Amino acid sequence: MNITRENVDALNATIKIAIAKADYEEKVEKTLKDYKRTASIKGFRPGHVPYGMIKKLYGTAVMVDEINKLVSESLSNYITEEKLEILGDPMPKNEGQSFDPENDDNFTFNFEVGLAPEFENTLSNKCKLTRYQIEPDRKMIDDYKENYCRRHGEFTVAEESEEKDMLRGTLTSSDGSVFKDDSTLSVAQVKDENIKKEFIGKKSGDRIVFDIRAAFPNDYEIASLTGKQKEETADINGDFVFVIHEVSRFVPATPGPELYEKIWGADTVTTDEEFEGKVVDEIKEYFNRETDYKLKTDARELALEKMPFDLPDEFLKRWLVKVNEKTTAEEIEKEYDHFRDDLRWQLIKNKIAKENTVKIEEEEILEEAKAFTKAQFMQYGLYQVTDEQVTNFAREMLKKEDDARRIAEKVLDTRVLNLIIDAVQVSDKKVTIEEFNKLFEKK
Repeated sequence: MNITRENVDALNATIKIAIAKADYEEKVEKTLKDYKRTASIKGFRPGHVPYGMIKKLYGTAVMVDEINKLVSESLSNYITEEKLEILGDPMPKNEGQSFDPENDDNFTFNFEVGLAPEFENTLSNKCKLTRYQIEPDRKMIDDYKENYCRRHGEFTVAEESEEKDMLRGTLTSSDGSVFKDDSTLSVAQVKDENIKKEFIGKKSGDRIVFDIRAAFPNDYEIASLTGKQKEETADINGDFVFVIHEVSRFVPATPGPELYEKIWGADTVTTDEEFEGKVVDEIKEYFNRETDYKLKTDARELALEKMPFDLPDEFLKRWLVKVNEKTTAEEIEKEYDHFRDDLRWQLIKNKIAKENTVKIEEEEILEEAKAFTKAQFMQYGLYQVTDEQVTNFAREMLKKEDDARRIAEKVLDTRVLNLIIDAVQVSDKKVTIEEFNKLFEKK
């Protein structure tokens, strides 16, 4: 067997594998003899089928299988031994060549390969980045505090109805065909403004007559009011009578020790000043994540800008079409720039990691998984989850191969991006949230 490589250019090459009969003959013979011992063919006892018949029946198929294995192994070993950094996978290139195993003994296989480019890490303290630090304003702080109060508020019985109240009562159609003894009605959801006014300023025991379709054009709302299925509401219309049993009003929680204990536990926050301080810290913590995300995004873009290099684009496009069978060449072309940037970043990331001997430890992966898990808990308002609970959820997540790979890649990304940030000049700039958001709009 003979393997040679011809470099088409700096990014493309052809690997030629020439196989002679001596390279595969012994394995083919061994496999056919194994077939002879186990083959079950009508008219012959197991193990007594003539070798010639076995060879005639299975020889070509076994030969093709052994050649394919030999080519695959040889190609893989060659790439490893030659330390070739390839992109994508080798693609067969045998146009104009025949493969006739029944009549030939010697075969030649050609493969196209895309080569990873060579490039230098040109990042230095002459390169510049900006860290945008967001300052919380008064409205933001007040809105955050109000949100806490609303989140921990409750419904109370009110004397007289207002626009945002809920009314519980008896609902009856004018002809008596529809009746629900315990119906709940939101005044704010009444669509007709004149009808809505009829529900405001009312007390327990008051009686309101209204056109149900004018007030609630939506079948789902009518189904909820009447206790019917949505499919049963098509013929429900006309005047209805609503007799109020109770006026219910949502009242946000009042800032104070009782609320603070509900949110953060006992003896953590006790005064209004501490409440505001805690809120400001939480806003800043959130904004710090946004600031860090923007800085790392800009660091990635800076690396792509400062380390330009070409890729074997035409090879990669054809490879992408091949490995994505349901995707057309036109679709690949449309999305290729995004794929290209991702691949360039992967190569840059690997280079910087190698230059700095970056090694990802299991503890780092676990900590990243815990941070992800904790953020999910907070997203759902679960602020008092213990570290043990977070750790257990994180460990379960890492048992899934795809999640573990994703988390490990995120850790590597973070490590490399931090190396980039440390290598360049970073200046701080205070901005409002509006100014910060505009940075993304420009992008």
